[in-house]
Amino acid sequence: MCTIPFTGSGVAIITPFRDGKINFDKLGELLEMHVANSTDAIVICGTTGEASAMPDSEHLEAIAYTVDKIKGRIPVIAGAGSNDTQHGVKLSMEAEKLGVDGLLSVTPYYNKTTQKGLYLHYMEIAKHVNIPIILYNVPSRTGVNIQPETLLKLSEADTIVGIKEASGNMSQATKIAALLGDRIAMYSGDDDMILPVLSVGGKGVISVLANILPQETHDICENFFAGNLEEARKLQLKYYDLVKALFIEVNPIPVKEAMNLLGYEVGELRLPLCAMEDKNREKLRYELERVGLTIKK
Repeated sequence: MCTIPFTGSGVAIITPFRDGKINFDKLGELLEMHVANSTDAIVICGTTGEASAMPDSEHLEAIAYTVDKIKGRIPVIAGAGSNDTQHGVKLSMEAEKLGVDGLLSVTPYYNKTTQKGLYLHYMEIAKHVNIPIILYNVPSRTGVNIQPETLLKLSEADTIVGIKEASGNMSQATKIAALLGDRIAMYSGDDDMILPVLSVGGKGVISVLANILPQETHDICENFFAGNLEEARKLQLKYYDLVKALFIEVNPIPVKEAMNLLGYEVGELRLPLCAMEDKNREKLRYELERVGLTIKK
């Protein structure tokens, strides 16, 4: 049985681009920033990392660079999902060879398979790797929801140890906790629900917010685990409106814009994602300044 790869705040890290290519120097800077600011794990090449706009060669190059740069200081989780099961198997196996500590595997998108299809898809991936797999449930993007009963069946696989629960449905998260208990590690996939998910037994968050507030996102989790519930609550509520602003347009458009406004110089998005509307940029700017962050651009 694989163990869970991390507890606390795993950053769903953006991918910095320059002139159409990955800016590896900047990625290295961001990785060091996260290590220095208590991020508990790096999640590379997920949705926030624009992995869907990367060919496999570039995807794997980003993973390999991250593993080499981190050098075991904190866990590295690689996005390796696909709506083509055999492609998902291949990506997962390649990521394992590169030395990642775990995999994040999104539900098959567009196909909109059945619960039986989800089970067969994930079991096929699980039997080809020997490292922990975190399932990624995000029905707003994929059009399919992993039902708690399906997750219970999937938890029988030795390598399936966690779920990034981003349904936005706290009732479902509670049912997962009630049905599975410690058989599965549940991570909040929504930054506005970190504390509620932790309160029913969650192990942490895979976070967009952590790209700009790594220490603070870690601290929400750390305070909860330490029993400092009031401090955890204050932090969750303090950043609520900023979290909403980070999703005022589809992720990762706002978080990349925020990072550029804050001086990180992470570059452009890849089409079909594009620059923010001016009115939304101003709302984002306002929320960044409201929580005490300094606009540099």
